[in-house]
Amino acid sequence: VREIRAGSTYVRSAAATPPAVVELYTSEGCSSCPPADKWLSALKGRSDVIALAFHVNYWDKLGWPDRFANAATTERQHLLQRVSGAPYVYTPQVVMNGKDLRGWSGASVQRLPARPVTVALARDGNSVRATVGASAPQRLAGYWAVLEDGHSSRVKAGENSGETLAHDHVVTLYQPVPSWSAADAQQSFTLNLPAATSKRPLPARTTCSTTSSSSRGTRTCRSNSTRPWRCAIRTASSSSIR
Repeated sequence: VREIRAGSTYVRSAAATPPAVVELYTSEGCSSCPPADKWLSALKGRSDVIALAFHVNYWDKLGWPDRFANAATTERQHLLQRVSGAPYVYTPQVVMNGKDLRGWSGASVQRLPARPVTVALARDGNSVRATVGASAPQRLAGYWAVLEDGHSSRVKAGENSGETLAHDHVVTLYQPVPSWSAADAQQSFTLNLPAATSKRPLPARTTCSTTSSSSRGTRTCRSNSTRPWRCAIRTASSSSIR
């Protein structure tokens, strides 16, 4: 993990050991989810894992609309269901390195193996640019995700009525990247980070990460900022995400 400040560039080589990618599919309307939320929060600050909390909206019908859930993050879980052939979606679901992990509470984090992917990250103000190069003869796809830590919600309806729920690694923006051939020249992708929307103080921490799955290399950098978000771009072979 390295720092990358506005106006600077950081290059991570293919030889670097990538961290694990842990995705949690959760909802404030699900009474089984708070223990999983706490487990994911415990991963904060670790350099060997990229943790993402995707809030889904299909439990909103129970009476409490999850303010972090939207159609895009919910569709992400349905996409993984279709790819894996699973009969249904559920919460809390933990996906580690692209695979469903039922016994997440006692599981150890497993890093991804190194793969022939090189990533250069450059930041100019609130614009982050990732340039990805790979020597593998396959198609790649990916996504940007903006993450926020330090949120809490006082739930007033539904299964968690009366509870105060704490959230970290919350995906507040999910933006897929179109697939491309790894045999082509280097590809560049740009994300314009959203303006701050929270009026209360949150931990000022920004991390820009890239992950390759089935190309399976991950490149991570850390940036100090006055914005309490992190952004991530994850790349994956199109055979694993369709």
